[in-house]
Amino acid sequence: MSIPSTFRIPFGTEPSMEDHEYEKTLLAIVLDRYKDRLTTFPKEKGWISENLFMYQGFWYPAGGIYSIESMMALQETFKAHPTDIYLVTLPKSGTTWMKALMFALVNRTRYKNICLSTHPLLIFNPHKCLPFIELEIYRKSPTYVDEHQPRLFATHIPYTLLPQSILDSGCCLVYMCRNPKDVLVSLFHFTNKLRDKSRVIMTFEEAFEMFSNGVVPYGPHWDHVKGYYNASVEHPTRILFLTYENMEKDTVNNVKRLAEFLGCPFTKKEEAEGAVEEIVKICSFKNLREVNKHGSLHEGVPNHTFFRKGKVGDWSNHLTTEMSHILDRIVNEKFEGLDISF
Repeated sequence: MSIPSTFRIPFGTEPSMEDHEYEKTLLAIVLDRYKDRLTTFPKEKGWISENLFMYQGFWYPAGGIYSIESMMALQETFKAHPTDIYLVTLPKSGTTWMKALMFALVNRTRYKNICLSTHPLLIFNPHKCLPFIELEIYRKSPTYVDEHQPRLFATHIPYTLLPQSILDSGCCLVYMCRNPKDVLVSLFHFTNKLRDKSRVIMTFEEAFEMFSNGVVPYGPHWDHVKGYYNASVEHPTRILFLTYENMEKDTVNNVKRLAEFLGCPFTKKEEAEGAVEEIVKICSFKNLREVNKHGSLHEGVPNHTFFRKGKVGDWSNHLTTEMSHILDRIVNEKFEGLDISF
């Protein structure tokens, strides 16, 4: 079964050299446009990138597609549609899993009658199926044509820094947060896998110090979470707030809840035929990790780097008792009065 013409994600193909050159040219223009502004921003040592820059209360990497420069360009140019759906997370908070689930839910009728083994999520990395909005401003051809609804995008951008068109459009946002202790551990391992070979490997003590001080990409962690939590309380029909732990604990019922929110609820017939369980299985950590054992998302980023353990509570194998208590104190203080439980 071929992909409908209204859907431009090039499954099974790689961007041409012409596309790469176009993207590189646009990126160079964006980086040059904002380079002088960067010199005025507070700066700290980075995790994967050399530095993080503080912009409007949040820390950002610089010098690439997923950067402070791209975010500022998005603020000025990105045009949201009312029917758009956005997944928002902090890095290492279950982004890959949620991308798979949302893609599978929204597109399930499209792939209903095809051989299960040819489902895009059983062939490609979920990040190729549900793109980050940062990529859109550099694409020669947009992921979606105007007639396609809904458009599915993801981002790590804090709520207060989202492009105004997203905030004004009335579109749906799904936010998933994760226990900051597990985020720290996952980010630590991910960072050392992707860190430039010329840089010294980050120690866990160093990662803990930076994380607890809020110096983390798109963070501080707690401010990012609080921003979306408060927005979800104010706009409950537009912003769905989830936790990784609850999704993992009761995946089937939460997937049904997610489908309802996305405007594609399961019918009684689908439920009776096991459609919910089928999507849960396709998007399971085990299946996705197997699919992504080989290949690369893009240069220097192997697919397997996005799949380590996916477990709740792995932090207990890394944090000392003192470290755990320090983060508990910070989180209890920052999340006071919020109904967030890990």
